[in-house]
Amino acid sequence: MKIVLLMGMLAAFLFGSVKPVKEKVFVVERESASVAVIEDGLTRRHMQGMHNMNHGVIKFDGKDGYLISRDGYVVKFNPLTEEKEAEYKTSKSAIGFVIGKNYIAVANYDDKSVDILTRNLQPIQKIKTGSKNVGIKIDQDYLIFAQMDNDKVTILKDVNAGKAKPKFKIYKEFNVGKMPFDAMIQDNTYIVGFFLTKGFGVIDLDKMTYKLIKVTAANNKPVLKVPHFGFWSLSKEKTFIPAVGDNKVMVYDKKFNFIKNITMKGLPVFTSLSPDKKYIAVTFSGKDFPSIQIVDTNSLKIIKTFTFPGKVLHVRWSNLYPDLYVSVNDANQVSVIDTRNWELERDIFQVKHPSGIFIYEAKDGQ
Repeated sequence: MKIVLLMGMLAAFLFGSVKPVKEKVFVVERESASVAVIEDGLTRRHMQGMHNMNHGVIKFDGKDGYLISRDGYVVKFNPLTEEKEAEYKTSKSAIGFVIGKNYIAVANYDDKSVDILTRNLQPIQKIKTGSKNVGIKIDQDYLIFAQMDNDKVTILKDVNAGKAKPKFKIYKEFNVGKMPFDAMIQDNTYIVGFFLTKGFGVIDLDKMTYKLIKVTAANNKPVLKVPHFGFWSLSKEKTFIPAVGDNKVMVYDKKFNFIKNITMKGLPVFTSLSPDKKYIAVTFSGKDFPSIQIVDTNSLKIIKTFTFPGKVLHVRWSNLYPDLYVSVNDANQVSVIDTRNWELERDIFQVKHPSGIFIYEAKDGQ
């Protein structure tokens, strides 16, 4: 019986019903309004005409790819063919977006609104807030975002949930700390950070309650500014936060009780957790811009330091291979670290001023 099952699985693999997964790496080319496409370790193509890529962000959902540019364009593209399928300009400056089952929601800066679009980027609804909008997230039928200028978090509910097109109405709003600027969501909890309030806000989306948590480090010293949540790393038991203006990565438990400060070589900017949650990669600003350090999340010790020939703007762990990709902006290269032995494996060239790295996992034969 086992032999028959194994033969059936082998036949299915050989004849295509079970398709192996491989990755395509999309790298934002910061100064060129373009995106480099890396396959099998080489830069194969460049997607052109992607508008201002100064802070370009790419997300994938199924067979769809979406990109948001700094100057307010949302672009839909096919990640297999790299062909642009649609684009729509929501404003002069957009800061973030999320992908729902039947919509795209975009948080805008300059025209102080949130745009709801179809998955093909046709406009459905524009929600004017009178504020720059940030930290946009989805939870169940809710769309949540922070209003930077109005010190509030807005929760919209899709009253057409389950229908072809969504229709959002205000469900609840919370007055929060001063100048919210970024957010994350975990386990039906929306966590928002502030520029001017020393702590962060927590909204329980099940109970619809809000509370402020003041974060302190060693010796009860307050954290002066909570950095962008995209720079945090959350393992099963610990939260790793790069300190602002200090050469530390702060470690907390999941209830935000302080555990330890890890002293780094410079001023940390970004922490990125490995898929197995055993390591974090830490990037830096200032004179240590060209370096990254690897921290063991169990021992909380630095195990490796790498220095590159230019500023490191982003890192990305592969889910499929033992690889850590590093964008080295000044050197026009993406470097690849072998995470089995923590050695530099290779450099990938023909990438123009790389910044954000985004990985699409595709099945062969798609």
